[in-house]
Amino acid sequence: MADVPHPPPLLNPVHVHRGACRTALGNGRETVEAMLNGSSGLSLTPIYAEDGGDEGPLALRQPMHRCNPPRWWNDLVDFIKPLVDENWGSIRRPVFITSSNYGIDGLYGIGKERKAEYAQWATPHGCMSKILEKTNWGRNITILSHACVSAQLGLYKAAQMLGNDLADEVLVLSFDYVGPFVASGFHSLKILNQLMPAPYEDREVGSIGLGDGIGYAVLRKDGSGPRIEAQSLYNEMFHFTANAPEGVGFIKALSGLNETLLNRKCWIKGHGTGTLEAGRMEAETCARLFPESHLVSWKGALGHTLGSCALVELILTM
Repeated sequence: MADVPHPPPLLNPVHVHRGACRTALGNGRETVEAMLNGSSGLSLTPIYAEDGGDEGPLALRQPMHRCNPPRWWNDLVDFIKPLVDENWGSIRRPVFITSSNYGIDGLYGIGKERKAEYAQWATPHGCMSKILEKTNWGRNITILSHACVSAQLGLYKAAQMLGNDLADEVLVLSFDYVGPFVASGFHSLKILNQLMPAPYEDREVGSIGLGDGIGYAVLRKDGSGPRIEAQSLYNEMFHFTANAPEGVGFIKALSGLNETLLNRKCWIKGHGTGTLEAGRMEAETCARLFPESHLVSWKGALGHTLGSCALVELILTM
């Protein structure tokens, strides 16, 4: 793995024309103000909601329970109202929708209650069909799901399209809400436990929190808004839930940005979920490549907003 060449960064600068997000602490501005005041959205919550189970730190926008439509639906519909009457999904205005789980918690409802109505919310395609009914968008829509980097992939593909003159502007929309199916999966890995997450802290037991997160960004090649100057991705292809032990993924991905960041002092918003090994490798790599830069994580307040974290935290950074 060490002999694999560093991936070239994507050098297609794009501007964030507009964007918004929501977390358990509120909208973007409310979330930033709450974090600056030392607030956290996390609280110990039974991972199976009304069915009980062990508690874990969850940051939820509404109480977690089984219902149809799912608890996130009305929140999503309200959030995307500013986008509904716009001509998204047309040839020159593509949409990337990203999530790590979409409606997979509908499977938990099917398993518990054996009711077929949960099935229409249990797949990416089912959720996408519901969104199209509400928005009347066109069909130029791509669904992406790649665990924690789902939203990052959406931003990357959007920049590619703009750089290749395949679009005038691109909408990236991401949403992830916690449910029993997802929470119990992290609990089975023993990283969602009764400890509050402390990203990058050196302690005996690692822990994460999970949080609801939703966000969108409209990207353009030209504009005056904040600019995404470069992007770099690397897939270790090592393990479903673990990083390569020598930290090659962090090295390969971040080394691609060396030239772009040369002689700059940066503020690094890290991934920082609170797991020990990944946190150590991320911190060590950043310290080696960018020794003058500060590394921070917000997941001790927001929880890990899963596949939407890159977009949610980009909006908060702005």
